[in-house]
Amino acid sequence: MLNRRAVATGLLAALIMPSVALAQATTPSATQIERQLEVAPRIQLQPNKRVTVREFKRRPDLRRAAPSIDIQSINFEFGSAEIPFSQYRKVENIADGLNRILRRDRRATILIEGHTDAVGSFASNQVLSERRADSLKRVLVREFGVPSRSLETVGYGEEFLLVPTRNENWRNRRVTLRRIDSFLR
Repeated sequence: MLNRRAVATGLLAALIMPSVALAQATTPSATQIERQLEVAPRIQLQPNKRVTVREFKRRPDLRRAAPSIDIQSINFEFGSAEIPFSQYRKVENIADGLNRILRRDRRATILIEGHTDAVGSFASNQVLSERRADSLKRVLVREFGVPSRSLETVGYGEEFLLVPTRNENWRNRRVTLRRIDSFLR
């Protein structure tokens, strides 16, 4: 005969397990990151059409054409840019993938984009997204030896929501890695 505690534990497990499985499913491996960023860009720019990093950040057409991968598995707390130590295993996967690329091509440049959900003001979300991108770069460089020269950062705030909603949604609180070297002068 089941008691209340067993039933409650079972229900809790049933609620938690799908979200744990989802979080694990969205944690890309180093190989997945490497493969995704090694894909050829959707367009090839002639050398005289290439842009600076600053110009690239302002060009959605180029941004969409660059190989990319969303990293939704780094669990930024609401309103926070801090990457807790408990998330470092996930960051290590990112570092491993990036370091593999950089061993083959020292000139590779990766743009780290920070994103937020749409809760809060546009200005505060913009600042928060910039802090999230900077936070990931800092951990990649200091803790995992990714060369700083190969990483650029930008914050897009709530500009490019994955889930178009004005409400809080964890999938929008993410970073995106985008390989941009083939677009740069």
